[in-house]
Amino acid sequence: MQDVLFEQRGRAGLITLNRPRALNALTLDMVLAMRVQLDAWRDDAAVELVVIRGAGERAFCAGGDIRALHDSGKAGTPYVIDFYAHEYRLNRVIKRYPKPYIALINGIVMGGGVGVSVHGQYRITGEGCVFAMPETGIGLFPDVGGTYFLPRCPGETGMYLGLTGARLDVTDAKYTGIATHIVPAAQHEALVSALAESSHSLERTLAQFSITTHDESRIAGLQHVIDRHFAHATVEDIVVSLESDTSLFATETLKVLRTKSPTSLKVTLRQIREGRALGFEDCMRLEFRLTNRFMRGHDFYEGVRAVILEKDNAPKWQPQTVAEMSSASVDAYFAPLSEGDLELN
Repeated sequence: MQDVLFEQRGRAGLITLNRPRALNALTLDMVLAMRVQLDAWRDDAAVELVVIRGAGERAFCAGGDIRALHDSGKAGTPYVIDFYAHEYRLNRVIKRYPKPYIALINGIVMGGGVGVSVHGQYRITGEGCVFAMPETGIGLFPDVGGTYFLPRCPGETGMYLGLTGARLDVTDAKYTGIATHIVPAAQHEALVSALAESSHSLERTLAQFSITTHDESRIAGLQHVIDRHFAHATVEDIVVSLESDTSLFATETLKVLRTKSPTSLKVTLRQIREGRALGFEDCMRLEFRLTNRFMRGHDFYEGVRAVILEKDNAPKWQPQTVAEMSSASVDAYFAPLSEGDLELN
């Protein structure tokens, strides 16, 4: 079976991520194949729009194939950096795609799965959607354009999501702007057919299938609290602010933050703050700098060992506390690469 399938159905180009047993995790071959197909459809007048979905019911896409990236980085092979370079180029192709790009999301969407969905014009979520950017828990940072879209979420929501890896349900995804429409998962196949065959406008077709949920978003209800605590300039100040609050939210959030890589926390805070003022392409170039530095460091490999490989959930971070991370050590992650910035072509 091919890991990613392509089909032209009526006026639609259809991409199916086809590794359901691996939660449709992305490989370099999948990324390269998607780029080639998107370039071909861009110049094909018969293809008026593109739809991407995930095979199976558990996930749209849980991210990049972390085990492969870990093993390549440990072995010093080119695969890991090649993967990130081509993944970020694909993210840009999606962001700047001249035809409507529609992601049908149900189940898990994390990491690299966010990168091949959130930058599209339409993000259609089913009731089983579980969104997260959990990278700080494995010694990484929220990439695939997180530098761009997280600071553009309401208030300090993006900072909260990036630092804690908190999960969003379908109502939260709609509130934060991650989702543009909610369509029940049972209707996704019918929606694909309608998008491919209908003579109606795209907006009208999406409106016909979309529902309005009356459930309140948890994140919306917490917005004022999130803004109060996560607007601070440093991770240390965020922690102090949370420590001054006896609410369940503050207590639980503190517990979560204390499990994350201190390096990841410090870098992620600066990354998201800087992203507010950067265009998309500059965000991706910045992320490639960070990726190169993390792949040469300690915490990513230790985080993957503890969370994914051995599953003891007891990573030995280096350094162990945010207080040990000097400004100079954070600056080093953001410095220009000796080989130059990523070419986004």
